[in-house]
Amino acid sequence: MTHFSPPAFPDDNDVLNVPKPSQDMLNRMAKRRSTRAIDMSGPGPSKEQLHTLLKIAARVPDHGKLFPWRFIVFEGEARSHFGEMLEGLARTDMPDAGEERYALERRRFERAPVVIGIISRVTIPHKIPEWEQIMSAGAVCQNMLLAADAMGFGAQWLTEWYAFDARVRQAIKLADNERVAGFMYVGTQAVPAVERPRKAPDITHWTGKA
Repeated sequence: MTHFSPPAFPDDNDVLNVPKPSQDMLNRMAKRRSTRAIDMSGPGPSKEQLHTLLKIAARVPDHGKLFPWRFIVFEGEARSHFGEMLEGLARTDMPDAGEERYALERRRFERAPVVIGIISRVTIPHKIPEWEQIMSAGAVCQNMLLAADAMGFGAQWLTEWYAFDARVRQAIKLADNERVAGFMYVGTQAVPAVERPRKAPDITHWTGKA
């Protein structure tokens, strides 16, 4: 991995000029491809890299300046503890699933060096529609994917069953107005990603004519 140079983040009072075109950024975005969690290895982001990754992820449209999202970081042994909980839930819910399935649940978060929970946190009632607040959390996830790619890491945005389980929600201390927007797996790409078929975007140009 190349040497990491943290970007220069602006101060609150900085006046930001219109950015210049960046062909490198466009090329990276044009070829962005998720790295499957099972195809990741170490190393993951350093403490400094993780701090930068989260700051970049948070630079998204946020109507009303509500910051309608937060992060939960799983590193080191915390990943194993989370997996042990998932295994316990699987054994309770699927007593006949077999050891192979239980092992899969136990190792969920060990597939990548770092897993980041992106938590959507809406304020209701508020003049900013709930849908816009939720979309802001989705923008955080996409920003994180792009930033991880630019830093030389592979990343995958997943939910899977545990993102919606009430017992998991309680374990990670989600409030009633919170939900998991995704779990972001971040690590070193151990297997080259293969491009998948992609449909052309559905585009309509509205003219205002009958």
